[in-house]
Amino acid sequence: MEDDEIVALFVQRDQEAIGQTAGKYGERLRSLANSILKDPPAAEECENDTYLQAWNSIPPHQPGGYLYAFLARITRHLALDVCRSRSRKKRSAPLSQLTREMEQCIPDPSDTQCQVDGVLLAQAVSGYLRTLSEERRNLFIRRYWYLDSIASAAKRFGMTQSAVKTTLYRVRAGLKDYLIKEGYDL
Repeated sequence: MEDDEIVALFVQRDQEAIGQTAGKYGERLRSLANSILKDPPAAEECENDTYLQAWNSIPPHQPGGYLYAFLARITRHLALDVCRSRSRKKRSAPLSQLTREMEQCIPDPSDTQCQVDGVLLAQAVSGYLRTLSEERRNLFIRRYWYLDSIASAAKRFGMTQSAVKTTLYRVRAGLKDYLIKEGYDL
């Protein structure tokens, strides 16, 4: 079933929408949550919570042709919320490492100017990513959106772990330079 048809089921409040969504995207959503949580039962719970949030969000939102992106965003936020709640006293090492990597090329979020320019920053990052080759762009997104490990990214892209680290370092450095040229103070 096509995404538009599934969204129409959500709009009509037809419970078949959940089944169709689970059949088409369930495994991918669970995999996304599990890559963040490293806990299959918690990932399954995030997947189910995604369906509930989608049910409550459609309508008014009508994601149409980008249903997976809509669902993946919900799943990612739910999984990150679980991570935060699990580690209130002590930060999770993988998230801490990724945060440190990105802090080198993204302005401080507590900076008022950065908050005001949040949309422009997102557009600038998207603009930079469009200048990259498809492989580099996908590698960056898999690492920093899907939170894939270096080993997982290396396997997915047929690269050595060292090559993945080097490529990501160069992409981050390029992003930093690009943002400086765009007028961001890093």
